[in-house]
Amino acid sequence: MIPAPGSSYAQPRVPLLEAVGITKSFPGVQALSGVSLRLYPGEVLAVVGENGAGKSTLMKILAGVFQPDQGQLFLAGRPVQFRDVQDAQRQGIALIHQELNLVPHLDIAGNIFLGREPTRFGPLRWLSRAIYTQAAQYAETLGIQAPLTTPVRQLSVGQQQLVEIAKALSSASRILIMDEPTSSLTQREAQRLFEIIHRLRQQGVSIIYISHRLREVEFIADRVTVLRDGRNAGDLDRSQIRHEAMVRLMVGRELKQFYHRHFATSAEHKVLVRVAALRLQAAQRHPISFVIRHGEILGLAGLMGSGRTRLVQTLFGLRPKFSGTIYLHEQETPVSCPAEAIQAGIYLVPEDRKQYGLILNDSVCHNISLPSLRELSRYWLVRSAQEKALARQLVTQLNIRTPYLHQAVGLLSGGNQQKTVLAKWLARRPRWLLLDEPTRGIDVHAKSEIYALIDTLAQQGVAILLVSSELEEILGLCDRVLVMYQGEVAGELSRDAMSEEAIMQLATGGTLAP
Repeated sequence: MIPAPGSSYAQPRVPLLEAVGITKSFPGVQALSGVSLRLYPGEVLAVVGENGAGKSTLMKILAGVFQPDQGQLFLAGRPVQFRDVQDAQRQGIALIHQELNLVPHLDIAGNIFLGREPTRFGPLRWLSRAIYTQAAQYAETLGIQAPLTTPVRQLSVGQQQLVEIAKALSSASRILIMDEPTSSLTQREAQRLFEIIHRLRQQGVSIIYISHRLREVEFIADRVTVLRDGRNAGDLDRSQIRHEAMVRLMVGRELKQFYHRHFATSAEHKVLVRVAALRLQAAQRHPISFVIRHGEILGLAGLMGSGRTRLVQTLFGLRPKFSGTIYLHEQETPVSCPAEAIQAGIYLVPEDRKQYGLILNDSVCHNISLPSLRELSRYWLVRSAQEKALARQLVTQLNIRTPYLHQAVGLLSGGNQQKTVLAKWLARRPRWLLLDEPTRGIDVHAKSEIYALIDTLAQQGVAILLVSSELEEILGLCDRVLVMYQGEVAGELSRDAMSEEAIMQLATGGTLAP
């Protein structure tokens, strides 16, 4: 049954759950450094921060997915150590992932008790009856109105979210961790979820709520813990929770000094790219339109799930567009597939270079020459000398550190792999480059080299659309920035108006002061 109601959700002295000095690292990444967190009975604690701040890693430690390298967890004042997810669940902690963990073909009741079916002796119909009787109690509490025999694949995402919550409550969870719970919900479904959260809080259930939608956090949270770069950035009590205060804690860091950029007045250059009335899907309310001039870097900012990658994939022809037109040099340019984009001089450096940008077990030489094989071939045979000359020229130009041209590209460092992806497109003299997270997962020195290369391409007149989750990159490299929110452009900022706080205001559903 639902845990017993608490008398109130005022903070007692002893937290229900406390993390002290949590440190966690992965190969090449320091995810958390001495992070602490407190959660009190009957409280909604929001955990916010930019992409990469450490939120997901911390939640997985609290839910037993990971074990910390250092630090201690306390449950109701006593030290605990969760060996795995099941161990955390037995002690009342449930993590509800953004991607729901349900069996589509199983019905509602079966999903609620999956793996924990009552073990009553007797005919199978008694066992089945017990499952549906108990499931009905949770369905009534959470307002699940569909028959319990309904397969969950027939439910809306919002209804599936309630089934996931019922599943957690059925295991007597005292603590629910919700990771971006409204990311796929309609406004009505989200409002219904807020009502459920309020009711659970009154019944003594504690909730950790992770969201990029800061307006939701203002509405629902009792306290806020802000993470930045894997560390605590600050806490806000209920009276302090304001959109601007959260943004200030999320982005309060200085810009690095290794950006290479020669800014020019954009009016000096003609328009190279014009995207007119682009709709990514039928339900999109406001079409996307923008221009990029010769030698201009247009930034594309937004939080995870805002639609940035979908936009660049659509521009490259990987995803179909619902409507809209692309113009290069004021000539309409059809792009319905990557082959048409490549023919037009539009090239994409994808977010995941290992899966979509490279053939890891093939050589550096072959990866660089792959898009240019037609030009390097004669009578359907690749001219090996020309192929090697092209690869050698670009390896030297981009300072790709490889012992020899036929080294498997998968054995190179992340920075050299990324430079290899760029090299294959530079061989084709790009007109428009789509760069999706071009420095993700590479070290500072390699970042600096790639920044210098991006600046060089801009000086040569290439139009660049740069997607980045690192606001430092946007501010350090871009002439203008488009900010996306929920699949649409929330606003455009000129270089003079660009700041981390202004970008985060738009990226989290806020508006800028006039």
